[in-house]
Amino acid sequence: MDLALLRTFVTVHRAGSFTRAAALLGLSQPAVTSHIRTLERQLGRPLFLRQARGVTPTSIGDELAHKAAPHLDALVEIAETGLDEHSSLRTLHLAGPPEFTAERALPALAELTDEDGQGLALRASFGNAEETLEGLAAGHHDLAITTTRPRGALLTATPLCDEEHVLVAASRWVRRISSGKVHRRGAHLLENLPVVEVHESLPFVSRYWASVFDSRPAASGTVVVPDLRAVLACAATGAGLAVLPRYLCAAALERGDVVSLHEPAVPPLRTYFLVVRTGTLAMPHIARAHEWLLRAAAAWG
Repeated sequence: MDLALLRTFVTVHRAGSFTRAAALLGLSQPAVTSHIRTLERQLGRPLFLRQARGVTPTSIGDELAHKAAPHLDALVEIAETGLDEHSSLRTLHLAGPPEFTAERALPALAELTDEDGQGLALRASFGNAEETLEGLAAGHHDLAITTTRPRGALLTATPLCDEEHVLVAASRWVRRISSGKVHRRGAHLLENLPVVEVHESLPFVSRYWASVFDSRPAASGTVVVPDLRAVLACAATGAGLAVLPRYLCAAALERGDVVSLHEPAVPPLRTYFLVVRTGTLAMPHIARAHEWLLRAAAAWG
């Protein structure tokens, strides 16, 4: 059985689409279709059911993928290692949200760049969840960090850590709130406070209000800037209230640059995932970075 046909088959099985598989393989869609038809003729059985959007594997297709994929992944790993036989330095392409990647992931992975010449070279790019997952699926990244768990077999996600969200503002705003703290039914006390956010839709504030106050925020964004570090800086100067990850504002809280307006019994959480293309953890440099980040996350809690 032709290994090229099997490679195309496994890629289609994981991608769930001839079009996406063609992009990953660097082939035309007719070439991918031809490979699958040839393999189906050789086996005498259909491997996929064609649908309006993508394809679904048959039971025979699932069985073949289960048997063939690990061996193909091992061959790819051998080939990739062979390309670097004259150099021990491997490049890891990482993608994720700018704040979390810059503040947590990159400092952790930077430790892998200096291992007596056996370390990693790092290349990082920032983007939202949709952009990051699309880039990973297209082969532009090796490892992605996202708050969205991907669907389908092409990408494999592992929970990395939970992020606690905190409602904060500069201390002068506390005097505007009679109790100094906001209770579950006291969201109305915040309605006249300006809001600092990353988007006009107020994603962080809206999520906090829904989780803690079971309502929607009445205010609109006074300052909107697409970076949580800038949100923190604006909140610290008194521009308004903000909802921020605790890891990002912990030092500012300790210094008194901002204060927590509310400490709910169950704080809102958001989960981060480590995502790879299925099968690529067979590559040592990706597997090492993946494991390293999981170990680092255990100490972030």
